[in-house]
Amino acid sequence: MPAAPLLAKDLRIAFFNAGLSRKGPGLLMRDITRQEAQVLAARDVIARINPDILVLSDFDYDAEARALSAFAALLATAGAPYPYRFARRPNTGWATGLDMDGDGRLGTPRDAQGFGYFAGQGGLAVLSRFPFDAPRLQDFSALLWRDTPKALLPKHASGAPFPSAAALAAQRLSTTAHWSLPVSLAGGALTLLISQATPPVFDGVEDRNGKRNHDENALWLHHIEGRLGTPPSGPFVLAFGANLDPADGAGRRDVMHTLLAHPALQDPRPKSEGAALAATPGQRGDPALDTADWRDPTEDSFGPGNMRVDFLLPSADLAVKDAGVFWPAPQNAADHALALAASRHRLVWLDIRLP
Repeated sequence: MPAAPLLAKDLRIAFFNAGLSRKGPGLLMRDITRQEAQVLAARDVIARINPDILVLSDFDYDAEARALSAFAALLATAGAPYPYRFARRPNTGWATGLDMDGDGRLGTPRDAQGFGYFAGQGGLAVLSRFPFDAPRLQDFSALLWRDTPKALLPKHASGAPFPSAAALAAQRLSTTAHWSLPVSLAGGALTLLISQATPPVFDGVEDRNGKRNHDENALWLHHIEGRLGTPPSGPFVLAFGANLDPADGAGRRDVMHTLLAHPALQDPRPKSEGAALAATPGQRGDPALDTADWRDPTEDSFGPGNMRVDFLLPSADLAVKDAGVFWPAPQNAADHALALAASRHRLVWLDIRLP
C-alpha cells in the first residue's frame, strides 16, 4: 500500500538502499545525466513516499557531491525537493595496499577498507528538508576494528590474526561508514544513527565477514549505551542497512535480537503486502517485514531468498504514527513494476509525531 498522507505535525523518515552504485567512477553521474531507467525508477519511488529526511545507501560518492546534487535536482523535478545534503567519503574502495581477505593477492576490491571497485563506490548519503547540525557530527568510520568494544576479531586456526597482524592493524570496522548526525528541527535536534554493514557471507571458516557484520551492527549498542562516543541526548532514529535478518539467512543474529528488543529503541515493524505475497519457501521470519528481494534458494539458484535487512528503529521516546515498506502487491501493477525497477531493496519509511 502507498504511504498514508503526511500530517502537518508528522515527520517522515526513510531509508533506501537505492542501488545507485556503478562499477566505475563517474558512471553514476553519467546515468543520472542521461536519466537512465533505473535512476528514474529510484527517483519515482522516493517521490512517491516523499520523506522529509532520506538516508540513501549504495550511492556512489564523489568529492564534490556532484552525483548527489544531480540526483537531488532530479528529485526536485518530481516534486520532492531536498535543499540539505550530507555525504562523506566512505570506506568502500579505500585502498589499503595490503591483502585484507587472505587470498594472497593485492589490489582487489576485497583488499579495500570496505569492498569496492573504486574509492567511494556504494557510499551513504542523506537528503533533508531540515538543516544538519554538522559541528555535532560524530563520525566513527575511522575506528579500527581491533579498537571496537568486545570486538570479534577473525583468527587462523592457529590463533594468529586473520589474515595477518598487519591487516588487522589497518582494518577499520566500518565497511561503509558510521555517522551520528543531528538534524535541526524547530523543537530541537533529532539524531540519525546511520550505517551500512557488510554481508555476513563470502568468506571462509574464519568468518571474517560474519564477525565484522556483527560488530558493525553492535557499534550502535556501544554508542547508545555510552561505551563509544557521546550518546544522543534527545530523540534519535537508527537508520541502517544491517545486511542481517533477525530470523533467516546467514550471520550472527543475536545482535539484531538485542537491538530490536533494546529498551532505548522501538521496532515499528514496517510491513508491506507485496513482501507478504512473495514469501520465500521455508522462511522463518514474518515475510511481510522483508525489505530485500533476493532470488529464492532453489535447485538452480543459490540466492538467500527475501529478507528483512533494512531498518528504521526510533528511540523509545518518539511517538510513531505509521510505518511501512514500499513493496506493492502484484495487483497494483504499476507500483509493483516501479519497485522492481528501482532496486532489489525496498524503501522503508517511518512517520513520527513531533513534540
